Amino acid sequence: MLSQEWEGRIMQINSVSPIDWAIDMLDEAKTAEDVQTVLRCSARAAVQAQGVTVVQLENGQCHYLDEDAMSPLWKGQRFPAESCISGWAMLNDQTVAIRDIRTDSRIPQAAYRPTFVRSLLMVPIRVAGTPVGAIGAYWADLHQASGEEVAVLERLAAAAGRALTKASVLAGRSRADHSPADGALAV
Repeated sequence: MLSQEWEGRIMQINSVSPIDWAIDMLDEAKTAEDVQTVLRCSARAAVQAQGVTVVQLENGQCHYLDEDAMSPLWKGQRFPAESCISGWAMLNDQTVAIRDIRTDSRIPQAAYRPTFVRSLLMVPIRVAGTPVGAIGAYWADLHQASGEEVAVLERLAAAAGRALTKASVLAGRSRADHSPADGALAV
């Protein structure tokens, strides 16, 4: 039998929504890697997608840092920002929802053809008002992202931007070299 103290803790945990939990975790993140991990572990479930990616804008390229998906997507790959939808979202500083990727000219069809992706939602991550990354959510069937799904991913992206700002400050305090860790979101 559980003590009243433990029952109270369990009730408290159960009362926190997954999005609130993810934002709390982002608020506690100390490194860019922590931010990346929280996004990878929370964004897919938050919008009930079949896949999610974390992308960094880096020297005019979109670097697909991490993913959680039902089958491999583009982890570790880089694409010119002008030729992919994550780049479009960051360069235009706009959220984009696409119901059918096969009918949108912004989608590089050759890169998507071998994947399960049929629909997507891409949200820029901003630091000091400037896009530095993106969160992409993907569905295997035709799916129009709802206003709630857009709002959830935008909340995660805003919290990630705040966390990256804090991580950059902490990194600056701990190292003289301000270069980001290889393969992590940076500001």
